[in-house]
Amino acid sequence: MNKQDLVASVAEKADIPKTKAEAAVNAVIDAIKTSLKKGDDVRLVGFGTFSVAKRAATTGRNPRTGEPIKIPASKQPKFKAGKELKEAVNK
Repeated sequence: MNKQDLVASVAEKADIPKTKAEAAVNAVIDAIKTSLKKGDDVRLVGFGTFSVAKRAATTGRNPRTGEPIKIPASKQPKFKAGKELKEAVNK
């Protein structure tokens, strides 16, 4: 399912026009991005938790030359599925 499929599904289930469904989906995505950017977790009970994990700087190797390269520290978005979502997928 891609974003347009999701918008169509939301529009159908909520019985609203696709334009309003797209605005709602975009608003949810933007709210999650904004919260994660601030360092906050987003917990959707029964669905899951979005969070940010910090990755330390490491040293890797260039596969062509074998030279060591520095990989800078970064923040990575993470998602942990909730109990209800896990159960729904495993039925």
